[in-house]
Amino acid sequence: MTDEPEHIGSKQADTQFKPGQSGNPAGRPKGARNKLGEAFVEALHADFTAHGVAAIEKVRIERPQDYVKVIASLLPKQVEIKDDAFGDLSDEQLVAIITAARSTLQVLGEGGEGTTDAPVAQSTGHLPPVH
Repeated sequence: MTDEPEHIGSKQADTQFKPGQSGNPAGRPKGARNKLGEAFVEALHADFTAHGVAAIEKVRIERPQDYVKVIASLLPKQVEIKDDAFGDLSDEQLVAIITAARSTLQVLGEGGEGTTDAPVAQSTGHLPPVH
C-alpha cells in the first residue's frame, strides 16, 4: 500500500463544495463591481457638462481627423442596405407612388417653392423617362 491520497489518479471522492453549494453564500455585494465604473462615468459626465461642447468644437477645428474618428466610432459597425426596397410592389403600385411624388413636386413648384418640368405619369402604366 502507498501513502498517496486516494483522489490522485482518480476522481476526488469528497469535493470541497457539494453541487449547488457556494464558497461564498453571501456573494459579492450588489454594485461592488460597478462602483469604479459608475464613479468614472459620473466624473466624465460632470466634465462633459462643464466643458463638452467647447472640447468638441476645439477638436473639430484643430484635429478634424480625430473628430471624424469619434463620429465613426459611434456609428454601427454594420449597416444593412436593402437593395430590393420596392421589389414586393406591383408595377401599378410603383406607378401610383411615382405619380403621387410628381404631383407633389408639381404643386410645390406652383407654390413658388421650386419648379419641376417632370411630366406626370399617365394611367397607361407607362412612365415617362426620368431626367
